[in-house]
Amino acid sequence: MKRVEGFDIIVLVMAVILTCFGVVMVYSASSVMAAKKFHDGFYFLKRQSLFALIGFIGMGILMQIDYHVWKKWAVPLFFTCFFLLLLVFLPGIGGTAKGASRWIRLPGFNFQPSELAKVALIIYMAYSLDKRQDKLKQFMSGFFPYLLILGVFIVVLLCQHDMGAAMTMGAVAIVMLFAAGTRVQYIVGMLLVALPGVCFLIFTKAYRMRRITAFLDPWQDPTDAGFQIIQSWLALGTGGVFGQGLGEGKQKLFYLPEAHTDFILSVCGEELGFIGVIVIASMFLLLVQRSIRVAIAAEDNFGRFLAFGIAILIGLEGFINMAVVTGMLPTKGIALPFVSYGGSSLIITLCAVGILLNVSTKMRVAA
Repeated sequence: MKRVEGFDIIVLVMAVILTCFGVVMVYSASSVMAAKKFHDGFYFLKRQSLFALIGFIGMGILMQIDYHVWKKWAVPLFFTCFFLLLLVFLPGIGGTAKGASRWIRLPGFNFQPSELAKVALIIYMAYSLDKRQDKLKQFMSGFFPYLLILGVFIVVLLCQHDMGAAMTMGAVAIVMLFAAGTRVQYIVGMLLVALPGVCFLIFTKAYRMRRITAFLDPWQDPTDAGFQIIQSWLALGTGGVFGQGLGEGKQKLFYLPEAHTDFILSVCGEELGFIGVIVIASMFLLLVQRSIRVAIAAEDNFGRFLAFGIAILIGLEGFINMAVVTGMLPTKGIALPFVSYGGSSLIITLCAVGILLNVSTKMRVAA
């Protein structure tokens, strides 16, 4: 075996291209709305550009820091994120929008701690799975502690009305446990036990039921629950194979809700066509594939679990967003990594890529 020197250039290039492309598309999707709402068509462009700059700086710094240092910070970071998740419930500190309490108000910026919590959970699990791998075959001393910790995080996120983040965090944790060697019957049993609870959460909240019914038949309520996905389909259909041209989309003109955030891929489809969407999906696929390659070739289990968790997080969020936009899944409120507007998501994702890139400097491959 020989050691690979230098960063995985493909991971770096894909992250940079997707982020820069996202800045362009955020401007295209938001300029008219920003001009009307803020009297500044460049409002979201300037903010997203600043977020991208901060994210690139963070990525550049974390690329240079030996990833083993995160072993020492895994537990403090984990509990700090849990504390931040609780802060959103405090009046005057937490921010609320559309009935959801997910943000901490900062001067000129709302920070979403669940984005940081996802990465903190990955770091903690990588540290813990590396340390306790010999106990993973046991239920009480191996699997159950992770189940308990994950359950607490999910409950807090559900109290924030952030079911998308809760399910994403749960899915990433389950995949990491499976990759670490946890017995499949433990995972299957947990999913079977959790299923009634998920159904209860859906059936007892009217807005969640509306999302399910809109997913099954959006034309049943085309002006309310089904409106967003119908407008998304119209945007994608109008784009055809080659698109209407950058900046020429019409659905973003107050027809498609959240055009610059969760449904930015619809704008990409309308303006860049089917080919544009395929190129975006291919870049995500290549990024995730190379990230998993980094995980497989990492020099130790901690790096392996760390890189694998980050790869799964980016891939899962990208897949869910694309599936929602195309009507394959109910609306979840999950942004498209690197591309959607949002400071917390973009900055934290780029920082996570920085950690991944440092792991890539210590890969071992066959000579």
